Amino acid sequence: MKSLYIATLATLVVSSALQSAEPIPDDHKINGFAIGCQAYTFNRFTAFEAIEKTAAAGGKVIEFYPGQKLSPAEPGLKVDHNATPETLDKVKAKLKEHGLIAVAYGVVGLSKDEAESRKVFEFAKTMNIKVINTESVDAIDTFEKLVKEYDIKVGFHDHPKRENDPSYQMWDPNYILGLVKDRDPRIGSCADTGHWMRSGLKPVDCLRILKGRIVSSHLKDLNGYVKLAHDMPYGQGEGDVDGILKEFKAQGFDGPISIEYEHKWEDSLPDVTACIAYVKAWKP
Repeated sequence: MKSLYIATLATLVVSSALQSAEPIPDDHKINGFAIGCQAYTFNRFTAFEAIEKTAAAGGKVIEFYPGQKLSPAEPGLKVDHNATPETLDKVKAKLKEHGLIAVAYGVVGLSKDEAESRKVFEFAKTMNIKVINTESVDAIDTFEKLVKEYDIKVGFHDHPKRENDPSYQMWDPNYILGLVKDRDPRIGSCADTGHWMRSGLKPVDCLRILKGRIVSSHLKDLNGYVKLAHDMPYGQGEGDVDGILKEFKAQGFDGPISIEYEHKWEDSLPDVTACIAYVKAWKP
């Protein structure tokens, strides 16, 4: 009887966590998608400036990455899971000032050491972040436990295929599917469509392989399917952003989607603004 009570209690705890998860509010979506910027787009600037530029581009959400300087006034402080509560309060205030919410964090390493990984999940909880993006395959047993405890998703991010490192398999959506298919449904893919292109893969094909397991995306449009291809405003490259958005819609995936624009580093705001405008005007 005691074991049955414990099992029932555990089920109730999990069910409660699933029910209490807060979706991204509709007023922080654009044309049905929670889209904004990966702060890495503005890595030549501070986190405060990344927030300002994301808002200026028309984005409603932001994804932080580890270690960005806080602000021009306090460049010695960093935005990441080791930041003090005081620093994070400053970030929250800046987000509120510009009408943004933080929705994702990465790409960040997750440790097999539970205490170390817990720091990342605590940071995400504090910032009300929905998804942690990583490539830490070896830590999946550790962070799956934390995914269930915190009700925070984890997305496996893909970088391009490495000709000199065949052991690197994150570029292959079939590999990612193999990692996650028997895991908690909140563990899936952070679909970096540009890096798939750099690996010679068509993003829509990759999304279909991973159907039901897309938990976040770095949405890119590149000028070709080669490793040295660079970002273009949505609709101006060869990445079939229209087809990608249609596939997202068909799968019921509405974000978080991050524009990670890795071109024109010092002056990418006009192109990022054009990406937001494309999504705003997009019609299925």
